Amino acid sequence: MAKQKTLWSCVECGHKQTKWTGSCSVCQKWNTFAEEIEIVDKGVRFDALGRETAKPMRVKEVNITEFRRMSTKMAECDRLLGGGIVTGSLTLVAGDPGIGKSTLMLQLAENLASQGHKVLYVCGEESVEQTSLRASRLGVGSEHLFLLSETLFSNVKAQVDHLKPDVMIVDSIQILYKSELTSAPGSVSQVRELATEFMHLAKGLGIATFLIGHVTKSGEIAGPRVLEHIVDTVLEFEGDRQHGYRLLRSIKNRFGPTDDITLFQMGGEGLTEVSNPSMLFLEERLKESPGSVIIPTIEGTRALLIEVQALVAASAFSTSSRKSTGLDQNRLSLLLAVLEKRMGYQLHHSDVFVSVAGGMKISEPAIDLGVLLAIASSFSNRAIDPDTVIIGEVGLCGEVRGVPRIENRIREAIHMGFRRCYLPKRNLKGLPPQLLQKIQITGVDVVEEAIHAVIR
Repeated sequence: MAKQKTLWSCVECGHKQTKWTGSCSVCQKWNTFAEEIEIVDKGVRFDALGRETAKPMRVKEVNITEFRRMSTKMAECDRLLGGGIVTGSLTLVAGDPGIGKSTLMLQLAENLASQGHKVLYVCGEESVEQTSLRASRLGVGSEHLFLLSETLFSNVKAQVDHLKPDVMIVDSIQILYKSELTSAPGSVSQVRELATEFMHLAKGLGIATFLIGHVTKSGEIAGPRVLEHIVDTVLEFEGDRQHGYRLLRSIKNRFGPTDDITLFQMGGEGLTEVSNPSMLFLEERLKESPGSVIIPTIEGTRALLIEVQALVAASAFSTSSRKSTGLDQNRLSLLLAVLEKRMGYQLHHSDVFVSVAGGMKISEPAIDLGVLLAIASSFSNRAIDPDTVIIGEVGLCGEVRGVPRIENRIREAIHMGFRRCYLPKRNLKGLPPQLLQKIQITGVDVVEEAIHAVIR
């Protein structure tokens, strides 16, 4: 019988040690050690290992013709994955509870099964009857889609060997377990071992595998960090439930672009793709309103327009508030300091609130100038021209720095009917003449120049 010993494993970096300590000696994080049981076995550890031993090959001898993709029948989803689902790939889909992960994967399974691909849906968290009810509501009923309600990995593997599916969906990785491990399902050791098993299954048998994962209270993917390293693609499913739309974001992708997004609209019959996200984000926009500005931003391979709203109000307390939604709080503090230093605005007696309308989360610095102008517009109570878009990164000295992929941003603004654009002077070089004929472009060097030009 295999021997067992108790170890403490760091959830963040995977470091193992024999005793518990408050902080990890490798990553310096606190309270990250979880107890797990390690099996010491001289036999074969993983059930899903391939029978053939790999041999070294020259780069030119590798046959890449077997590298093929399967279409999801969703144009936006195919674009997000880099052209379709790669056979033998391992994908992790994570999101908040009730956000629609199972709904998305059921629709994806139906689209694949309707093309003749054999799909196995392992619904470990629900019974077959529960999943069937959701499938009937979504209109899912292909003959090539099979449901399996099972939580023991050995039984799942036995059904995979018998059915030999082309695609497998595991809902979820935290509910499955291996009987050889004494730890509970969802623990560090269980998730790590199962992820490795599914990786061997996907690569060895050529099964495109999707693992649905949970997230923690802080919004991070639950389980050890090695889970994200093992898989080929990491997709985060997020969104604002009040608005009814969902955002599928690519965090890691070995077969396509990263940091790309796909927008879905949640309805009674499931998720529907949104081909023009800019129109969705701007449809509830209130024109001629102080504190509102339109900014072209880049998400992955596409440009889209977002509305940033700012509110500056007198503070009723000695300590003013600075709150932001959709952008970094530290970045907001930096922009407020630049605005006070360069323009002399007395903001220390005012509460400042900044939000990206629609629930989007933007991290790129190209929105700095737009956020700064939105705050200045609300502070002065003067509206910005509704046909104007703002682009630019702001430095600590108040200079407006250039941003990448400026042509894509301008083209999206032209497509949405905007007539004026303020951007860094550095980005004026090399712009095609046809763009200059369709939109009025003005270059700015410093923050003061931009504020005097835009807010009159």
